[in-house]
Order: sequence, then structure tokens, then C-alpha cells
Amino acid sequence: MKRKKNWHFWEGVAGLILRNRIALIIVLIGVTFFWASQWQYMRFTFTEANLLPDDHIENIRYNDFVSLFGEEGNVLVIAAKDPDFFQGERFAQWKKLREELDACEEIDFVLSVDNIQELVKNNKKKKFELKPFISSLPEDTISSAKLKQKLFLELPFYENLLFNKTNGTIRMAIYMNRDIVNSAARKNFIYDTFIPLLDRFEAETGVTVHRSGMPYIRTLNAQNIVDEIGMFVIAAIGITSIIFFLFFRSIRATLISMLVVLVGVAWALGTLGFLGYEITVLTALIPPLIIVIGIPNCIFLINKYQQEVAKHGNQVKSLRQVIVKIGNATLMTNLTTASGFSTFILTNSKLLKEFGIIASINVVGIFILSLLIIPIAYSYMKIPNEKHLNHLNNKSIDRFVKWMENNVRHKRINTYIVALIALVTSIIGIYKIDISGSILEDMPKSQQFFKDILFFDKEFDGIVPIEILIDTKRKDGVLKLSTLKRMNQLVESIEDIPELSAPTSIVNAIKYAKQAYYNGNPNYYKLPTPQENNFILSYFDQSGSNENVLKNYVDDTGQYARMTTFMTDIKTDRMEEIEIELNKEIAKIFPKDRYNVSLTGKALMFLKGTKFLIKNLVLSLALAIFLIALFMAYMFRSFKMIIISLVPNLLPLLITAGMMGFLSIPLKPSTILVFSIAFGISVDDTIHFLAKYRQELIDSKWKIQRSIYAAIRETGVSMFYTSIVLFFGFSVFMSSDFGGTVALGGLISMTLLFAMLANLILLPSLLISLEKTVANENVLKEPKIQLIDTEAGENPTEVKHKK
Repeated sequence: MKRKKNWHFWEGVAGLILRNRIALIIVLIGVTFFWASQWQYMRFTFTEANLLPDDHIENIRYNDFVSLFGEEGNVLVIAAKDPDFFQGERFAQWKKLREELDACEEIDFVLSVDNIQELVKNNKKKKFELKPFISSLPEDTISSAKLKQKLFLELPFYENLLFNKTNGTIRMAIYMNRDIVNSAARKNFIYDTFIPLLDRFEAETGVTVHRSGMPYIRTLNAQNIVDEIGMFVIAAIGITSIIFFLFFRSIRATLISMLVVLVGVAWALGTLGFLGYEITVLTALIPPLIIVIGIPNCIFLINKYQQEVAKHGNQVKSLRQVIVKIGNATLMTNLTTASGFSTFILTNSKLLKEFGIIASINVVGIFILSLLIIPIAYSYMKIPNEKHLNHLNNKSIDRFVKWMENNVRHKRINTYIVALIALVTSIIGIYKIDISGSILEDMPKSQQFFKDILFFDKEFDGIVPIEILIDTKRKDGVLKLSTLKRMNQLVESIEDIPELSAPTSIVNAIKYAKQAYYNGNPNYYKLPTPQENNFILSYFDQSGSNENVLKNYVDDTGQYARMTTFMTDIKTDRMEEIEIELNKEIAKIFPKDRYNVSLTGKALMFLKGTKFLIKNLVLSLALAIFLIALFMAYMFRSFKMIIISLVPNLLPLLITAGMMGFLSIPLKPSTILVFSIAFGISVDDTIHFLAKYRQELIDSKWKIQRSIYAAIRETGVSMFYTSIVLFFGFSVFMSSDFGGTVALGGLISMTLLFAMLANLILLPSLLISLEKTVANENVLKEPKIQLIDTEAGENPTEVKHKK
């Protein structure tokens, strides 16, 4: 009765599709135009993805910091390392560059060696004044080696901010308007103004200008993501179409499949725009992902159509049988794949939620497109000829299937030994896996902007900011000498950590004020004594361009202070050690009853976010396994079969995890997706095999081994086709400039290849070895869903052999 109901449902679907072809074509065109109209609403990310939920303590700390001091990543930096920098013409050109940047409306102010403001004591007015450093020098000192010497020796306040006196590297700090630093205006400024100005300077002077700063890094990184979407789509279509054509030897079958996946990509991009999600390093993977997942649907449907044509030559009947016989199985396999993605929706990470929603919706969407477009398109074409059907008797594929069948028949012990060795080796590898929480880890290392990051790492001890927020719990508490001394102690502790730069804070300004009070003598660049403090602070008056810099480090009430240091590109373990070390020093220096001190910044948030994602990975993978186990239970109604079916899908995941350990591929936001994605896709093979196996059991009156070998022969070809397409399809991600995306593509490709072999060799071997407990009629009860329907009296194992 259940089989008849299932049959009648899909008969109804087939009739609906084939009787309403024109109406469905109009609907498909209309829906596609609607989704295409949503492309204009796609948004590109202008900052690093927030991996943590909004109510996470790290997010709360960071938002508190931003509310006081604004976005921390608003500084562009450029640097030049030139022995002739201070010669007249070269210095004048650097000054001209600074003036042009300073004139841009997107820039608040620019700090450079040519516009340094010197703090000078005015004895008459009993206050400090800011005067241009260069104009206060004697005529013969300007633009000469003496200027360099005077700058490096007499202005320690600017050391490591504007120059590295050890290596002679000169830096310019360009402060962007905070209102536009995370908007589209930033991108326009970087590409239309900033880069052309620097390129022109390089062309005129022959001096290499290194460029960096978080606005620059974010802009170029985001553009690389966008550029790779097009590259991935073209590469995925190119590779999958070539493989498809090699399998089917049919141009029209290839073109129909390409139409299906291209419309699928249009829908995917449309849903991104419709839901208002940003294009991130994860959501950028969805269009090529839809292509790679959509092609196997086309393979199953077109392969079945050609098998039906080879059997009886009736086109209408063949198209109807494709929908009736393959529609249900394809629906279930797409649902299991979508369920693998949908588990991300249940995590607390916005990044993963958005990826899960878009991916799961569009996996179902590509199934609908496949089921509609392929039968409708073929209904308007001539019936396939003998040439199009030759691939059904491909001798190379037959040899591969016979090799797998031979392993199951005669070499099951060898299979178990190989599987056990792989399991043990993988467990060893798993213990070698590292976690990477570096904000720079996934950036394209071949790009010039990443090489510039390494330059600044070497010359100025890092480019990624770490912020320390100090709450003194009282108004004007920051300027108390006791607070300044405590802050100075923390500065000294940070300077002892080689991976961190010398920090910048109000302490630097107070030291500079004492130096100015003693007529600019650099020996007095230190905190004032208690006796000096009151009258020096009475002189201290912020003005000029430095006012902007200093206001960045104390809030209007004087209760909160900010200390900024920069970190080099280091491994996650060392980052965690530094965080622990800093927290210990903070606890030792600042009493909790008088101060609240916290570490924050994008670098630390990214580290915490990665840890958070890994915890969510375990949850999402467990949910994926649970959901797919429910599918198995609903389809096969056998607990023992559920356990057996999970083995060939979990083993490849363990092998992949082991490979990550041995190949030193760390867990990070990109690579943690491997397991849930691969599991959701690889279980499709299990469903196809077990569905066919169960059908063969019924038709052969529960002859176990005969049913298993028939199932291998029947499903082996399609599973081989789809696995090859998936292998090469995911391999296109290995052409990425992003290391994480390369690892993602390679790992998923290998996992799916292992999964195919496990489903066609290990799973059948287990079924034969355990046939007395899992392969009898009592265990394999009538399923809730009949995946493969056959006509009365038809033996499906003979379908492809009939002409």
C-alpha cells in the first residue's frame, strides 16, 4: 500500500510536469528574473566576519570599547625604506604625497615626518604649544642628514609611530574618517585615490612604498573574495562540463546540465541579495558549491533517462519513468545534503547561520530545477541515438565496478585491515591538529598586500591591533600619577614581549610633556615625579594635529584610557600564551577594586571566535549525524542498518581529520566546514546503495550476496560518475589564493573519494559479514519511503542491459 501511494504521488508529479511544460517554463523564467533582480542588494563585507554571537562577553567588551573610542581599525599606513629619503627632492615628494592625502575628504588627518608637531614650552603663557618641527629648525638642517639625526634622537614620542631609527624606515599614518571606514566609500577611496597616488609616487621616485593598515587589508581581502566568486563559477562550470561530456559524450546533455546549474547560481546570488547577507569568505563558496552539487542530480536524471530509452525507446514513457523512479531518491539525497548545511543554522554564529540558510535553501532549489528543466528540455528534443547511449556500456567503468565487486567477494579481510590501519593512523593524526585563530591566517599569501604585512611585521612589530581598555572608575582618574605609573608598568611588560610593538597611550603624551618642559631634552622623556606632575600637567595643553591622536587614548571624562599595541603574525598557541601573560600582568598591576581592565580588539575576537566555531563544529556535526540517522530510520526502519550505514561515512571524516594533522592544516573558520559538508554529501551514496540493495533483496527473495553484488553493479556507475564530478568540482577551490579555501577544496575532494570507496567496498563487506544480524527480512522492515519503484514483474538489474 505504501509503495502504491509513493508511486501514485510521483506519477502525479510526472504528469504535472509533462502536461504543463509551457506554464512551468514561464514560471521558471519569472522566478529567475526575480532572483536576478535581487543581485543589486548583495552586500560585500567591509570588516572581518564576527564569529561570535552578539551577547558573547567578548563582543560586549569590544562594543564598549567602540562606543568610547570608535572603530579601532581606521589607520592606513605606508612606509618607505630609502637611504636617500631625507635628500631634498625625495623628501619634498613625500611631503607632496602627504598633502594630497591630507586633502582627501575621506581622511581626518595625516601624521608624517614632514608635518611633525613639536611640543614646546611657552614660559610667558605657562602652557605647552605645538609648533611645526621642521620650520623651527635652522635653514641648513632642513631636508638634510642632520634632519634625520635630529628627528631620530630628539623625538622619541614618534619612534615606531613614524620611524624605525634602527633600520631607517619611514612611516606615514593616515587616519580615515570613522564614519566611512566600514562602508563602500572606503573601497572607492582605496582603489580610486589611495592606490593611484602611491603608484604615481613610486613611478616618479623609484622608491617602493609598502602599504598596509586594517582599512587597506580589509578592502583588498574583500575584493579578492569577490574576484574569486567569478573565478570559481567559471572553473566549476568548465571542469564539471568537461567531465560530464566525457561521461555522456553528448553536447546537448552537457548544455542542459549547464543551464540547470547556471540558473541555480542565479537563484543562489539572488537569495543572498534578498536576505541582505554579506558576501564573506564562506558565502562566496555557495555559487560554485551549487554547481558541484547540482551536476550529480543531472547525472542521475539523465543517466536514468538514457537507460529507459535504451530499454524501450519510448520518449514520453522514459521521461515519466525518470521522474517517478529517480525523483524520490534524488529528493532524499538532496535533503540529506541540505540537512548537513542546515545544522549550521542551529549554531550561535551569525557567519555559520547565514551560510547554512543560503546553502540549504539552494540545495533544495537546485533539486527543483533539475527535476523540472531536464525532463522539460528533453521533451522538446529528439530521442537520444545510439551514440548517446554508448557510455552505458563503458568498459573502463565496468572494469572498475568489477574490481570493487571482486574486493567484496574475495578480499573482505583485506578491506577490514586497511580500514583499521586507516582508523588508527587517523587517530594519531587527529592529535596533531592545531587550531588557528590568526586574523591573517586565511589571507592570500601570494598577494602583495600580504607581503607588505610581513614587511610591517619586521619593521614595526606588527600591524594587527590589540586594545587594552582601562576603566579607572572615577572622573579624571586617568591623569592621576598613580594610574600613569601603573600604565607605564604595563607598557614595560608589553615591551618585553617580542611579538608585540611598543604600545601607544596617554603615557607617551605625558612623557613628551615632561621632555617639552625641560626644553626638549630627550633625556627627560619619562613620567614626571610627584613633585613635577602638578605643574607639568598645568602646562599641558593638547592642540594642533596631535590633539586628534591624543584624544584617541583618553575619553572626554578622563575615566577611561586606551592602550594600543600591535601584534606580529604568530601562531594561535603563542597568541593564547601572550593573552594569558598580559592578563597576569594586568591583575598584578591594577587592583580589581580600583580598576577594570580588559583586552579586546579584532585580533582577540577572531581568536575567541575560532574557538567558538570549533565548539559549534562538534555540535553541527553531531546534529548532522543525528538528522541523517533519522532519515535512515524513516527510510529503512532498522536501527542496526543505521549503525552499519554510518560506519562508511564516519571513517572518511576521521581519515580527513588525520590528514589535517599530518599535513599541518589547522582548524580554522574555513576548514571546520569540511566535516559537515562532506558528511551531508557522502551519505547520499549510502542512501542510493542501501535503497538499491533493499530492492534487490525483495526481488531475489532475500538472497543476500546476490543482492549486494547486483546493487554494486547498479549503483557503482552512477556513484563513480558523481564522485568524480564532486572530486574535481571541489578541487576548483584549490585554485584560490586563500589558504583556507585551498584546504577546504582539497579535503572535501579527498573525503568524498574515500566515502565512495567506503560505500562501495566497506559497506557491502560489512553487510555480507554481518548478514545474519542485519540483512534478514526481520531487520529490514517495510520502509516508510520507497526510494526506488519498479513496475510489476520488472527486474531492475536488467534495465541497462536491455535494448
